[in-house]
Amino acid sequence: MHLWNRRLLQFLVLIGLFLPVAALAQRRDFSIGPVTAAPGTRASGFLEVPARGAEPGTRIPLTIIHGAKAGPVLGLVAGTHGYEYAPIVAMQRFPAKVDAKELAGTIILVHIANMPSFLGRTIYYSPVDNKNLNRVYPGKADGTLSERIAEIITREVIDKSNYVVDLHCGDGNESLRPYSYWMPSGTPEVNAQSREMNITFGLDHIVIDNERSGDPAKSVYTANTAITRGKPAITTETGGIGQVDAESMDLAEAGVFNLLRHFKMLPGEPKRAAHPIWIDQNEVLRAVETGTFHARAKAGSFIAEGGVLGVLTDFFGKTIQEIRAPFSGLILYVVATPPVNQGEPLAMVGRVKKSD
Repeated sequence: MHLWNRRLLQFLVLIGLFLPVAALAQRRDFSIGPVTAAPGTRASGFLEVPARGAEPGTRIPLTIIHGAKAGPVLGLVAGTHGYEYAPIVAMQRFPAKVDAKELAGTIILVHIANMPSFLGRTIYYSPVDNKNLNRVYPGKADGTLSERIAEIITREVIDKSNYVVDLHCGDGNESLRPYSYWMPSGTPEVNAQSREMNITFGLDHIVIDNERSGDPAKSVYTANTAITRGKPAITTETGGIGQVDAESMDLAEAGVFNLLRHFKMLPGEPKRAAHPIWIDQNEVLRAVETGTFHARAKAGSFIAEGGVLGVLTDFFGKTIQEIRAPFSGLILYVVATPPVNQGEPLAMVGRVKKSD
């Protein structure tokens, strides 16, 4: 080989070696609060929610997976309700399955949004301020603990994401069949992208929720907070009644990987819901009094209008009310443990849309 050709070959080899380094150098570090990840790496740590007055603070565990390549930012929030274990545990095992060097874009993963509820094993409400974290968004920096959690998640996670998924399951008292929520409360473009996210996530039942506020200052729910800020988002439901079962965890994990492929953050094609069933009307039946609930129907089954979902009794077993289906439809969830407080959910029934 001529000397000139050898030198050219050596030059090309050197260029090939340094190109990945140069590409990484063009990517900046990504930070959420005190947690920083360099390109092609992941980092974990805590967002600190400070105490206020006599009320304690808390910590929010999160992981950043910062891809070596440019791409969108996907925000994943688990543990909005602390007794919803399946997606929490699924998202604990998830980061180890993503190679940051192959990732295009960035994943922000909140492992447990509501640590007081998680450690206190409480359904719906925080044991500190008795508020439902998924009803106080976008939160208040000077509010109660749940409101302060919502404010920091809004500011540090939702505002820094391009897309958001709020990962739920049936709470510790709820038996649930898997489904997701499409909330068309944003612009037509955001609504269309959110709809596509639902189909791509892969759950075959999708509830159309037309009752969410379009006001960013009154967004109330995690996913709706993203939508009202111009970021496509969905809420997913996989699992229930405090179980950590493989099937429910696999559904949550597979859905996230479907979205990563959909957004071209990872190679491959998503396994979309081939024939999604749309729920165009739903109603949550609530307890008229505090007492004991005895379910008479199962989540995932169809029920005729007037069919008995369960019986609400007092603490001596006397019937207070038979809970009947308001219309024919699918039982999306039903409370499967006896204690209920006045105003709490007992069951949710959805009507299947006749045509898409």
